[in-house]
Amino acid sequence: MNKVEPRTLSGFMELLPKDQLKFNKLYDAIRSTYEQFGFLPLDTPIIEASEVLLAKAGGETEKQIYQIQRGDSNLTLRFDLTVPLAKYVAKNYGELFFPFRRYQIGKVYRGERAQKGRYREFYQCDIDIIGDDKLSIINDAEIPYIIYNVFTNMGLKNFVIKINNRKLLNGFFSFLKVEDKSVDIMRIIDKIEKIGTANVIEELKTFDIDEEIINKIIAFINTRGTNNDIITSLESFDITNDLYQTGLEELKTVVDYAYAFGMSNDTLSIDLRISRGLDYYTGTVYETFLKDYRELGSICSGGRYDNLAEYYTDRKLPGVGISIGLTRLFDKLLELNLVEDEEIEVSDALIIPMTDNFKYIIECYNKLTSNNKRIQIFYDKRSVKSMINYAIKLNIPNVIFIGDEEVLNKTITIKNLDSYEQKTIKIENIDEEF
Repeated sequence: MNKVEPRTLSGFMELLPKDQLKFNKLYDAIRSTYEQFGFLPLDTPIIEASEVLLAKAGGETEKQIYQIQRGDSNLTLRFDLTVPLAKYVAKNYGELFFPFRRYQIGKVYRGERAQKGRYREFYQCDIDIIGDDKLSIINDAEIPYIIYNVFTNMGLKNFVIKINNRKLLNGFFSFLKVEDKSVDIMRIIDKIEKIGTANVIEELKTFDIDEEIINKIIAFINTRGTNNDIITSLESFDITNDLYQTGLEELKTVVDYAYAFGMSNDTLSIDLRISRGLDYYTGTVYETFLKDYRELGSICSGGRYDNLAEYYTDRKLPGVGISIGLTRLFDKLLELNLVEDEEIEVSDALIIPMTDNFKYIIECYNKLTSNNKRIQIFYDKRSVKSMINYAIKLNIPNVIFIGDEEVLNKTITIKNLDSYEQKTIKIENIDEEF
């Protein structure tokens, strides 16, 4: 029989147990923090009908999707968690309470060219707050505080949450009379961290924007200083545009309330270059960076949108949310050795059978597990040394010997592998002595 080479597809993460434990710790930190702030869990299907999932798709998204033809059914693997959320809220509107706070952590799929740090299957960790017709701007201020707690609970330090408002940008572009190119301009300036100012200028020129206008855009987005300094500068600009003024007031309000939640200039920073390239964002936008590792790019991003489910319902469902690409982030943190090692601790004790009386062994096993102990039985016949080495490799602190003498006396013999202390106890005393 010909053997098939065991391999994992490019762009799919597969970890050894020691690294999977590290991943799970970060996963659990995100999940528990989301729940701490009152977000309800949601788990939508990985596969959806293509006509539902692709209602709003286009451009690069259409090129990257995985589609499955099954008989007459045209199916698609979900490529993010936002579109399934939109479908879910529209479908279950009558059963939900608003504002609806949900979190979802799950795998999504994109047929991108696999390369270092970019995956075809990866975990996204999302929260969204969805309103019914209206949603208070104060929700936008709570989001940075939640982001701060998420990354603090993950053990990350020295990060900053960058914030901006797309109404402010759109109002500014309208003032410059290039509003018809605003989506393209924001998509380009959103790349400034990656490609630099000179390349942004060159890309803007391809849209037939006057050099004078380009210079004004670059000067505007490069406004620097503390949050108060930037707001003062934005107020001083002679920009007579209602959308600009609305965006400015929203930005001031969000920053003011974020301070009330406990944020500071060190953790929350206005950055007018942050625009989020996706066109469905309509107000506040966020991106989060590790200050010492800016080359990682944003490790958490999101923002405000006016109408989550416009392709599924006529109801206006505004929302605000963020997403953490956990697989990509973990890959980078692992590479930089920024994730603490996790000891494998799968069991409290390993039972080493030294008798064929497995009914007694199972009786002891049941007694131990009913006392909330994590117990394994080594069923295969091997040398005692080999079984003890198995326990040591899995960091199991105790081994339990059960031989004919223990069966006769209704006892177990426990040996601690750290101290090498050994004791024999009656099975009825397990609750008190182990």
